[in-house]
Amino acid sequence: MRWRNLDRSDAQSRTPPLSQRQHVPLTIELSAAVDPGRARSNNEDSVALDNDVALAVLADGMGGYNAGEVASNMATSFIRTELGRWLREAQTHASDGEVRRAMDICVDNANRAIFNAANSNPQYAGMGTTLVVAVIRDSHLLVGHVGDSRAYRLRGGRLQQITRDHSLLQEQIDAGLITQEQAAFSANKNLVTRAVGVEDTVLLETHQHEVQPGDIYLMCSDGLSDMLDDATIGQLLLTHDSLSAACQALVDAANDAGGKDNISVVLVRASGGASPASRFWWPFRR
Repeated sequence: MRWRNLDRSDAQSRTPPLSQRQHVPLTIELSAAVDPGRARSNNEDSVALDNDVALAVLADGMGGYNAGEVASNMATSFIRTELGRWLREAQTHASDGEVRRAMDICVDNANRAIFNAANSNPQYAGMGTTLVVAVIRDSHLLVGHVGDSRAYRLRGGRLQQITRDHSLLQEQIDAGLITQEQAAFSANKNLVTRAVGVEDTVLLETHQHEVQPGDIYLMCSDGLSDMLDDATIGQLLLTHDSLSAACQALVDAANDAGGKDNISVVLVRASGGASPASRFWWPFRR
């Protein structure tokens, strides 16, 4: 197995002077909940948090027997360990571009590990997993995703999806074949067009967002988003001040709506920080 290495030397050589980088002292709070739901006995969802570096990882596995559970746990544990270690070593010295590259490399290595395990163990054949991974540094959120697990942002009372599903259903919506309303009743809900570990390479879609004090970011598997519409999710987030209580409320509501799949939820809240006028925007380059 050939691994791509994470190296901080390039990051340090291209780091801009401190006079050009203004830290925004945001306080980041993370919380998570995972539940098997009401229709399944096993749980193929997995989450991993690293509070020290504001890192969150969520995965929804797929495959026969316990293979989906194996794939999702491999993805979350690998990325939390490897990307978490890199973020600790880099601290504030790495640019946004280097963080993005580190995330790409970690996901690529996790993909190779899952793919190789699936091809060397018959009981794991065909296993894979969706993925959402998020890192907050300074006043920026970098979120990467593969598959139909999602990320949302609640800001000013408005919930907005900030990832786009890699799914057959989303492709049909984009092509104008069906509407969003029709999609809610489609039989193609769970057919993903991209997953970690299914092929020897995977394309991680990444986007960067400016974080403002008061923002709440939600990462979830389709066990939540298929059971609850955006309005219900947003209202539940607004109703609970405690992140842990909000996580549990979302899980309970999804179960009350049928709990047809495993349910995983991660919530990230930013507080404190400077006013938007004093923020410095560092361009994001690949």
